[in-house]
Amino acid sequence: MKRIINRIFKSSKNRSIDDLSYIRIKQLLNENSNSILLDVRSKQEYLEYHLDGAMNIPLYDLKGNIDKIIQDKKTLIAIYCQSGTRSKKAKKILSQMGYTNIYNLDGGINS
Repeated sequence: MKRIINRIFKSSKNRSIDDLSYIRIKQLLNENSNSILLDVRSKQEYLEYHLDGAMNIPLYDLKGNIDKIIQDKKTLIAIYCQSGTRSKKAKKILSQMGYTNIYNLDGGINS
C-alpha cells in the first residue's frame, strides 16, 4: 500500500495543472472550435502513427514555424509527444512566445 501511495505522489508531483488525460483533451478540443491538436514528435514518428486530427510540428521546428501556422495566441493548443517530455518543453516554448491556452497530454501518446 505504501509503495502505491509513493508512486501516485511521485507521478503527481511532476504534473502541472495543465497536464490532462486524453479524455479531457478530447473534450476540450470538441468544445472549442478554435483549437489545435499538436504533435511535436519527429516527422517520421508522426507518419508511423498519430492521433486523429493532429498537426505535426516537430519540437526542433517549433520556434521557427508556430507563429506562421497559429497566429492567434489565444488558440487552444493541446500538445503531445511520445512520453510527455518533448511536449512539456514545447509548452514552455509556446508560453514564452505568448501563447496562453496550452495543455499537455499527460504521459504522452504512450499513456
